[in-house]
Amino acid sequence: MSTVNGGISFWYAQEGAPAPREPLSGDTTADVCIVGGGYTGLWTAYYLKKAVPFLNITVLEARSCGYGASGRNGGWLYNGIAGRGRYAKLHGQEAAARLQSAMNASVDEVVDVCAAEGIDADIHKGGVLEVAYTPAQLARLKDFHATETAFGEKDRALYGARETAERIRIAGAVGSTWTPHGARLHPVKLVRGLAARAEELGVTIHESTPVTEIRAKHAVTPYGTVRAPYVLRCTEGFTASLKGERRTWLPMNSSMIVTEPLSAAQWDEVGWEGAETLGDMAHAYMYAQRTADGRIALGGRGVPYRYGSKTDNDGRTQPATVEALREILTRFFPALTGIGVAHAWSGVLGVPRDWCATVTLDRSTGLGWAGGYVGSGVTTTNLAARTLRDLILQDSGQSGPTDLTTLPWVGHKVRKWEPEPLRWLGVRTLYAAYRRADHAELTTHTPTSHPLATWADRISGRH
Repeated sequence: MSTVNGGISFWYAQEGAPAPREPLSGDTTADVCIVGGGYTGLWTAYYLKKAVPFLNITVLEARSCGYGASGRNGGWLYNGIAGRGRYAKLHGQEAAARLQSAMNASVDEVVDVCAAEGIDADIHKGGVLEVAYTPAQLARLKDFHATETAFGEKDRALYGARETAERIRIAGAVGSTWTPHGARLHPVKLVRGLAARAEELGVTIHESTPVTEIRAKHAVTPYGTVRAPYVLRCTEGFTASLKGERRTWLPMNSSMIVTEPLSAAQWDEVGWEGAETLGDMAHAYMYAQRTADGRIALGGRGVPYRYGSKTDNDGRTQPATVEALREILTRFFPALTGIGVAHAWSGVLGVPRDWCATVTLDRSTGLGWAGGYVGSGVTTTNLAARTLRDLILQDSGQSGPTDLTTLPWVGHKVRKWEPEPLRWLGVRTLYAAYRRADHAELTTHTPTSHPLATWADRISGRH
């Protein structure tokens, strides 16, 4: 079968093109203007409108809701959050553990809201299984498991090779760790359901309305300017396109493939009856899910970064990346050698210089933002949105501080990325090092992480 390449994502191909919403038709005002119609922006609009129904909330989206990472991700609703270790160093273990607890609860929050609002997003809460298939990966997995337990995950399990195979039969897997705080979902069904529910509550959404500049109380577009006491930047991997934000967050590229539906016999070979989301302990890691219609969707890094913070063209993916992802699929599941790849696509995620997700509201200007999720945004966007809601309610005198507004990621400041060509050279070099380290660990069976990966972690600021 031929592989569809691009077209935003498989998730969009499944659901079909949505009816376009009208662009902004001129200058206007709002109580809150949200820039970006992805998960962060839509969740924020939803929670603010539920809290204060009379608020006039306008969402401005450059293309269509979910055009970015929200409509292209791997459908991992899980409890990982970028920067937790750094927050522990800055604010203490207890503060970082509170952040982790909030993330654990956010998985259930998304599941519960979807159920209450009638949003059918193919959610299945099977937890997250992360596997090791080399000695070095097994060492990292055990360290990772111990760290997660230290941050309060007492319900996490550590499995050996046999117990791992009882869940999913991955060739060569020597161990795994599983947490119940995770679920599979269909990204586009979630984003469309959120947008529809927000509009039912009275939120105004303008699509095909790119914001070119955000400044205090103003969101500027080619069609007019929205003036509002609060302007929230919720643009994640597309932040670099805004005036003055070129070096704020780096748009890191991630790519995916999805197979044709597996037969019953093929699923018998693979296992995966629990529909856990699946990851590994490689430095350039993979992520996968068993879809509701019986396929495997699998992703990883392709070309990690485009010069000048450019983004892709509707998700089109390099053939070499498609082949590399197919090789991961068949290395994990040799019985699927020769299975057709139905669709391939790419998208960008936002990476801060210190790899820390953040939420901020500047009380002096009314400007707020959330993002830098580094690929774990499906759940983190929900926590960020509820935190932005609480920060606005606190600033406007409608409430005091809450458990969310005192979390350690609130107000965190990050230095900017280096200018080009240093940014391009640095990211390309780092991911070349990670790939070489993964290859060396796979072929030499070294018991510890390869020195190249350790060097790359130190230089990048990931750990």
